[in-house]
Amino acid sequence: MSRDALVFYSAVDDSVAWREALAAELPDLDFRVEPDLGDPADIRYALCWTPPKGFFARFPNLQLVTNLGAGVDALVRRDDLAPVKFSRLSDPGMVQMMTSYIVFAVTRYARDIPVYERAKRRGEWEYVHPRALSDITVAVLGLGELGGPAARTLASMGFTVSGWSRTPKDIPGVTSHTGREGLERVLAENEIIVSLVPLTLDTQRLLGADEFALMRKGVKFVNASRGAVVDEAALIEALASGHIGEATLDVFETEPLPAGHPLWAFENVLVTPHMASITVPKLAARDVAESIRRVRQGLPPLHEVDPARGY
Repeated sequence: MSRDALVFYSAVDDSVAWREALAAELPDLDFRVEPDLGDPADIRYALCWTPPKGFFARFPNLQLVTNLGAGVDALVRRDDLAPVKFSRLSDPGMVQMMTSYIVFAVTRYARDIPVYERAKRRGEWEYVHPRALSDITVAVLGLGELGGPAARTLASMGFTVSGWSRTPKDIPGVTSHTGREGLERVLAENEIIVSLVPLTLDTQRLLGADEFALMRKGVKFVNASRGAVVDEAALIEALASGHIGEATLDVFETEPLPAGHPLWAFENVLVTPHMASITVPKLAARDVAESIRRVRQGLPPLHEVDPARGY
């Protein structure tokens, strides 16, 4: 008799940790990893991060694909998936990690840490008088599962925070904006801009030359969403001209960021290797298991993704 099976694929996540975490939640679930896939017809669930082209075509009875992360842009546009249900992870560990990354990046600029880093390399004592956090204006683009908590935390720290999203949001201490007019306003009025928007057809290259030109000269820019949300050539030009004063970048059009890429050469750009938020199996397995239980009962999974919207 065939077993209800899940296929796991990720080049960066720990399959052993996921196997153990899911076994504690769903002991009857058969957890399979290549090359030991057994009968592909048994596989009804997939837990994946950027699987290779054609990966899903082998599984005729696939019902649910859960993405090992918040961004599902790479999954909803594939041509090897018959109609299935999509869900994304939204566990407390991911939210905490992303919030910590954004707090780090924003605070680093608010407290002029890059100035001191450069002064240290020169062997010079350079003093910049600290500013009240309430005087520092921060915009968070995207107020969803990750952006909302980040914006709320920044506001609770005392920063003056604005947010931009597809629909209005009610977040304590955060002024909410929507639409093109709202986007232009938050870009023009804030000295630190944080991108946490999901990558969809509407947000592809959302930030290009026109948008960077709206920002204040010397603006600090943080991108922890997706590389394709930004026109990278326009970003490089804005950095080279000095219009963007500093940048913290966790995501890029091509990953890993190729050797010799222009972004490596900017002293005022901090590059991190797409690690702002990762999934912690012990914390996330409950959501994955609950989604499987729901699909078994003919119900929608947790955190279901609308392929038409892309999130």
